[in-house]
Amino acid sequence: MAALAFCAITQPSFASATDHAGFLDETESLRTKDHPQYVQRLAQLHQEASSLTTSEQWHLRYLDAWEAMFEGEYTKSESQFNEIIDHSGDPVLAAKSSALLLNNLAINRRYEEAFALANRLTTSLPVATDSLARSMLVSNLSQMFNMAGQTDLAIKYADMAENSIPAGETDCHPALIKAAALYNGKRLTSSSRDLQRAVDTCVAARESVGTNSALLLMGSLFLDEGQPSKTMALLDRIGPSLRINHYSPHDQSAQLQRAQAYAKLGNDEEARKAALAVLAMNGPDDISEWLKEAYDVLYRVEKRQGNTAAALSYYEHFVAQDKGYLNDISVRSLAYEVSQQHQMVQNLATESLSKQNRILRLQQSLDANTVSTGRLYIALLLVSLASIALLLFRVKRSQLRFKRMSTLDGLTGILNHQHFMSEAERILRVQEKKLGSACLISIDLDHFKQVNDTYGHAMGDIVLQHTVAVLQDELRPIHIFARLGGEEFGILLVGCTSSQAMATAQRLCVAIEGSPVEDDGRVVSLSVSVGVASTDRCGFELSRLCREADAALYRAKRAGRNRVVADTDTENDTLSAA
Repeated sequence: MAALAFCAITQPSFASATDHAGFLDETESLRTKDHPQYVQRLAQLHQEASSLTTSEQWHLRYLDAWEAMFEGEYTKSESQFNEIIDHSGDPVLAAKSSALLLNNLAINRRYEEAFALANRLTTSLPVATDSLARSMLVSNLSQMFNMAGQTDLAIKYADMAENSIPAGETDCHPALIKAAALYNGKRLTSSSRDLQRAVDTCVAARESVGTNSALLLMGSLFLDEGQPSKTMALLDRIGPSLRINHYSPHDQSAQLQRAQAYAKLGNDEEARKAALAVLAMNGPDDISEWLKEAYDVLYRVEKRQGNTAAALSYYEHFVAQDKGYLNDISVRSLAYEVSQQHQMVQNLATESLSKQNRILRLQQSLDANTVSTGRLYIALLLVSLASIALLLFRVKRSQLRFKRMSTLDGLTGILNHQHFMSEAERILRVQEKKLGSACLISIDLDHFKQVNDTYGHAMGDIVLQHTVAVLQDELRPIHIFARLGGEEFGILLVGCTSSQAMATAQRLCVAIEGSPVEDDGRVVSLSVSVGVASTDRCGFELSRLCREADAALYRAKRAGRNRVVADTDTENDTLSAA
């Protein structure tokens, strides 16, 4: 606090400054170094706004838009950025506003617009002359590609940002976005040089917001590596800075890490308080990884305390958040693929027109020639047709790839949640008309979170792929098999009675238990809890089948896991794998 007070005293007063442009530039440089001082300067600028030139007033509007985005007012900041881009007439401010607008659209989950803008900004990079604007463009492009799961592209643009640091700026932000890309690509540990470099450069630059980001990333890695005490010490260290800057993503991340650390240390009461604080920071309809992990902490705390009803309620919220978060990741990836496909089609169209123009020019110059000219023309025409056929083939192949991605789960290769629901609806309508029958089996891997915590997420992915392979060996081609989210799977059995479905489910349960995962000398034993719902009892409404199957699944978990439970009200339909 003494250092902050010293900064406030030594900053020049706006009232005595005649170089308004210089004062605006100094204010902009304080955004993440000393955010309280930045806010104070904005208030000073607005008091004297009438004395600013037109260009200086546009600069002030840009600083206001940045602050609105920092405070989470994304709709307001988007409108301000668009106004600057369209009407300021300042190419530098327009470029910086475009870079921040890209981040704004991504935060609001408007991924198709964001990636379309990213494509336009990528093509504008060669003509971006202002060093700060260029640095902001490549930094935000790195973050967008990181969000789309394109780790190598994200690292490439982070390196570009690091190699184009403008005068007066530091390499804090480029080092930080590179560390974030490595983290999302599962290429980072708490002792990695890239992470320590991000911490050191941000501390040296006195970038408090950037320093907090890097240290929170380190805290998350400590948790992944089973070192909750280090996470708690780190959070206590940066707590004052977090309270001063009051940046919502940092506040949520810090509370979640506290909840997870307390839970690992066995302090259930503090873990519950911290997790509930994360819930209080979000709206009732929000979907985020923070919420998903907070509900997971609450579920495990209540389960340890023996509060079965509360644990089940929190588990249901966790499942909903997990499904929503996975769907959001799929939407990001699909939006990226769509934007790339649109860009490819535009490039192909331009290339095709260019070829046609060249052919016309050749035709005009060869019209007066003999038979050899005609032969050359025919040869060129055949080459053009072959080129167009090749281009169409490439476009069709891209479309087929996009279609596969929209229906299949990226990790396991089976149907995803959305396609499973639409296909199941269609099949149930057919069965209802022909007076047939069907059964829905809901499967959940037991203690999957412990696999991730003990062996890491890479082993978790191997377990999911192994589980799918085992289940597929036991299923027939007519069965509809999908990953519904996280470690949960769904199977629709067509023309099957309840007793047949129970037998099939029991066979699947036994097959999983008898097929442990072996990888690199490590052996992971598996079991599943299974819920079964039948149209004989529930009717052909998919939503009710899902509810009944999920309810049976929860009863299987409460009964001790590794068992099959049917959609009846009695406990007699519970079958243990043993």
